[in-house]
Amino acid sequence: MAGGTRRPTSARREATATSGGFEAKLWQTADALRNNMDAAEYKHVVLGLIFLKYISDAFEAKHAELEADRAAGADPEDPDEYRAASIFWVPREARWSHLKASAPQPTIGTLVDDAMTAIERDNSSLKGVLPKDYARPGLDKQRLGQLINLVSDTALGAPADRAKDTLGRVYEYFLAQFASAEGKKGGQFYTPSHVVRILVEMLAPYKGRVYDPCCGSGGMFVSSEKFIEAHAGRLGDISIYGQESNYTTWRLAKMNLAIRGIDAQIAHGDTFHADRHPDLKADWVLANPPFNDSDWRGELLKDDKRWVYGVPPAGNANFAWVQHFISHLAPTGIAGFVLANGSMSANQSGEGEIRRSIVEADLVDCMVALPGQLFYSTQIPVCLWFLARNRRNGRFRDRRGETLFIDARKMGSLVDRTHRELTDEDVATIAGTYHAWRGDEGAGEYDDIAGFCRAAPIDEIRKHGHVLTPGRYVGAATAEEDAEPFDEKMRRLAAMLREQQAEAPRLDAVIAANLRELGYGG
Repeated sequence: MAGGTRRPTSARREATATSGGFEAKLWQTADALRNNMDAAEYKHVVLGLIFLKYISDAFEAKHAELEADRAAGADPEDPDEYRAASIFWVPREARWSHLKASAPQPTIGTLVDDAMTAIERDNSSLKGVLPKDYARPGLDKQRLGQLINLVSDTALGAPADRAKDTLGRVYEYFLAQFASAEGKKGGQFYTPSHVVRILVEMLAPYKGRVYDPCCGSGGMFVSSEKFIEAHAGRLGDISIYGQESNYTTWRLAKMNLAIRGIDAQIAHGDTFHADRHPDLKADWVLANPPFNDSDWRGELLKDDKRWVYGVPPAGNANFAWVQHFISHLAPTGIAGFVLANGSMSANQSGEGEIRRSIVEADLVDCMVALPGQLFYSTQIPVCLWFLARNRRNGRFRDRRGETLFIDARKMGSLVDRTHRELTDEDVATIAGTYHAWRGDEGAGEYDDIAGFCRAAPIDEIRKHGHVLTPGRYVGAATAEEDAEPFDEKMRRLAAMLREQQAEAPRLDAVIAANLRELGYGG
């Protein structure tokens, strides 16, 4: 995002609406300090400091509380006091006050590295997670000191704020901005929040095990927790499992969830070749896997037990991901995930046969076509798949033999030249349609809407060769009737044309006069 003036991005507009632009102002200053550093590198510098400030703030608040209770036997220097309250223990050399006091010193990079090392040493859940390369010669120590002062001056740790919420918002906002700055590479660690929200709002994961086998920086989990809080649920009602193959992205996820106070089992490793949760049966699967991945080494997994519906082609991992999700669903589990549009209709390399088998197994609950330009990493349009292991499970109505198709391609609005965002109203419309169709309590009656949504029987899907593109099923939108009689309209338009023709000579004269004044009179 460095350089130039841009219209507000999605994340910036959200921040302005919800917090008076606090995150945006912080980002602008932090971005100015980036100088010539690559966004992918600077990301870890900034997010590491925000995380360090968060855990130090939470520690200091508890430290003050224990100090006040000294007479009752409390010990503010006892690490167990903090662990009992699910707060990270921060040793003296890692406390923010110490770093802030040392910010002008040329050794500040080494001091930050030492602080990160000390925190990892004393908190096993953070081992190998925190960035520890602030002392490297390529990082300007004067700018690093300024960055520490910037994070210090934002009063992120005010107890009334609950640092978790404020810092969590800042962390999420910065993730979005770095994804935008990195462009295509940004999609490897960040799924736009409005896309995540559709998945979460549609699935409504109130209770049970939530799983994302390609979790990026953990946005699906953060959004699930927000959903539960917004609907007056209890955070302890869900347990979270994830896996991420990219080591630096896995570290981002661990920090992101720790800032939110979310207890999660996030493993590092290749999901296809080293599944870290092999026995997990999830109630909810939410995922945004890499689109059309050709480098997943599928030729080594030809006989894998997950390929119940057909062996996925080595040149495209789309249906390997789909079958991995299905293999991890509990008997009443539901999966919602993002895939490239080609997954709905591709027939090459056996993909059509796999899709046919999944349809015939009556797993496809809902398909949503989304507009293009929603992602930082790709301009190609994408779709959402919703698969249900048992569509007569008692939680909702019996939906066997029927699939809901939603065509949302015309929704959303451009927030800059290359990015589109779905509004809160768009998200509510899509999710509400799905809930009404599947029979959620209080969701209202479902009706087909030409051009937008339609419930199609499986026989019709068979007639279309098991292609799942919503546009084939929803039909065309009903054209609005023109209430103005043809004769009256023609009279009105002819009169308007005569007025414009009469005005034309005056406008020509004004233009000619202006040209003469500029020395181009001819």
